Amino acid sequence: MSSPTAKGDMVSPHSSSPAPTPYAQLLSHLGRIHKLETIAQLLGWDEQVNLPKGSADLRAEQHAVLAETIHAAASDPELGALIARLAEGKGAAGDALSAEERLVVREAQRDYERATKLPVAFVRAKAAQSSVGFHAWAKARAEDDFASYAPVLERNLELAREEAAYLGWGGDPCTSASGEGGSRAYDYMIDKHDPGLSAAVIEGLFGELRAGLVPLAREISENDDGRAKAARARLRGFSINAQREFLDEVTRRLGFDYEHGRIDVSLHPFCAGTGADIRMTTRFNEDEPLDSLFSAIHETGHGLYEQGLPLAHHATALGKAAGMGVHESQSRLWENQVGRSRAFWAFFEPRFREKFSGPLRGVSSEELYLAVNAVEPTLIRVDADEVTYNLHIILRFEIERQLFSGALKVGDLPEAWAALSRELLGLEPKNDREGVLQDVHWSDGAFGYFPSYCLGNMIAAQLWEAVRAEEPEIEADFAHGDFGRLLAWLRKNVHAAGKRHDALDLTQRVTGKPLSPAPLLRYLRERYLPLYS
Repeated sequence: MSSPTAKGDMVSPHSSSPAPTPYAQLLSHLGRIHKLETIAQLLGWDEQVNLPKGSADLRAEQHAVLAETIHAAASDPELGALIARLAEGKGAAGDALSAEERLVVREAQRDYERATKLPVAFVRAKAAQSSVGFHAWAKARAEDDFASYAPVLERNLELAREEAAYLGWGGDPCTSASGEGGSRAYDYMIDKHDPGLSAAVIEGLFGELRAGLVPLAREISENDDGRAKAARARLRGFSINAQREFLDEVTRRLGFDYEHGRIDVSLHPFCAGTGADIRMTTRFNEDEPLDSLFSAIHETGHGLYEQGLPLAHHATALGKAAGMGVHESQSRLWENQVGRSRAFWAFFEPRFREKFSGPLRGVSSEELYLAVNAVEPTLIRVDADEVTYNLHIILRFEIERQLFSGALKVGDLPEAWAALSRELLGLEPKNDREGVLQDVHWSDGAFGYFPSYCLGNMIAAQLWEAVRAEEPEIEADFAHGDFGRLLAWLRKNVHAAGKRHDALDLTQRVTGKPLSPAPLLRYLRERYLPLYS
């Protein structure tokens, strides 16, 4: 992809060097903001991977100071003046900006307007609260103590409503805690993660998916002879060191560049950073070897997307992700369509058996494949199979909508969670650790993020149909350990686009069809019904 050029350079009579154009000055400002944001990401990564328990208060203060610094840079009046000048569509000499430059200016203007509407005291308080929230959640989860976490969650909800109100998506910031403007506030949180989407659009997509998913899950359950569950139960006693070695081999083979990234251990797997420095995490359990593997593959999908975005433009919309729905489509595609396929295991099974010959003794290839694709409702989202996973997201979407509308109070969350779990999954948590305390997202106020997982599954399935139509033999590559053709297709069609298109537009452009749950339902039927019939 060609680099946007700074046009209309003017030469000073007293210097041989051209003066920077307004567009070049804009890029300089955006570059500084981006570098500060990467420092904040690194602090967040370290907090979840390395931070000593007694250092939490200091880290909250560090987050607050850095957030204040980023906010000052993002709301700098000089930046605003540059954007206003460039928004007229002209460079220094009056020549028109290119389409790519106009995109950069438009997104910079959107970010600047958001930054200038948020008071610095609010930005500082929210950053500190995010750190406080993470440690409060980790402690409450370990002790199964929702009551201690509830006030923190209540405060996070208040801050989310305030933020929406400041930006014109809700009521008065001073009265936001009452739930005024709640529906609009939730739309803001969704738009923050997935520009262009709203609760109403998601409700339509999720409703159609649920209508097809519930009978599919029921059909699988009715035909389940217990073989998959029994096979998975036999996967016990897998050395942690050997698991580390195996997932390192897998992620390297998929294409992750460890010269510009690493993988560590955290309580909740995640991926942070940009293409020049990607930090991934997973977690290990000797009796759950597939958990660490698929968590690592999932985060590798995120990492491959970040490493595929145009590195020279990471500070601008040309080098940023289209949104979290698209981001999740990359992680879910590698985790599920690739990682759970027969072709993938045709290549990796011999190495898997070599690493774990003892635990796999007596486990046939078919039993291993059944274990990889076992369908069994679970209370824990991150442990859920492909078929029932989306029901976990629908549950969280419904909970979030009720929280923002005021129909549900934070104190009533455990009971509401249990009721929806019974309705959607047929299971009820025995404690809050299995229910409302299981996810990290709300601890730092990431409301509106959960729908991205399900949207990502839909986009992934639609992309998978498109690439298989263009490259019918692509799965044969996997059986030979070659994932380059798929990665190249994603680089060309998804990664290179940056933030030029939102999730709905990108899906339409790449696949030729609007986003729909139909491809996901077709994919799930194609993979799972033959195993459960």
